[in-house]
Amino acid sequence: MEAVAKLRNVRISPRKMRLVAGLVRGREVSTALELLKHEPKKGAAFVEKLLLSAAANWENKNADDEDLLEEIANLKIKEIFVDAGKMLKRIQPAPQGRAHRVRKRSCHVTVVVDLPKDAQSEAMTAMAERIAGEVAAQAELLVGDDADEKLSDESKKADE
Repeated sequence: MEAVAKLRNVRISPRKMRLVAGLVRGREVSTALELLKHEPKKGAAFVEKLLLSAAANWENKNADDEDLLEEIANLKIKEIFVDAGKMLKRIQPAPQGRAHRVRKRSCHVTVVVDLPKDAQSEAMTAMAERIAGEVAAQAELLVGDDADEKLSDESKKADE
C-alpha cells in the first residue's frame, strides 16, 4: 500500500525544487536520504524531511501487517512532483520613477512511496500463507468440536 506526504507553500521557486526532486525520483528511500543529506541546495532539506514523513506514513498505514513492516528497507519513491504554489507580488523601484514587479514564488511538493512490485508480491504471498494457516487452524478447531458433538449425539441414539 502506498503512502503520500505533502509539503505545501514552501518559499522556494518550483523550478529550483524540481531540480532536487529529479535527483531522488525512482530511488529507494534510504539511498535518496543519503543523497539529500550531502546535497547543498536549499530544497534538499525540505525534500529530506518530506521523505522521512512519507516513510513514517507508510509505516503507520501498514502497522497491523508484520510481513510488510519487514520490507520497509526496500521502500521506493514511486512518485514525486512539484507544483507551483501562491506567488507573492512585490515592487522593486526602477530608474526614472518606474517600478518592476518582483514575483516571490512558492511551491507544493508531493511524495508517494511504496514497495517495489516484486517485494510487495512476496510480502502479500507471505501474508496470504499466514492467513490461510490461521483459517485452517480455526476450521480444524470448529470441525473438531462439531465432530465430538456429532459422536456424542450418535452414541446417545445408539444407546436408546
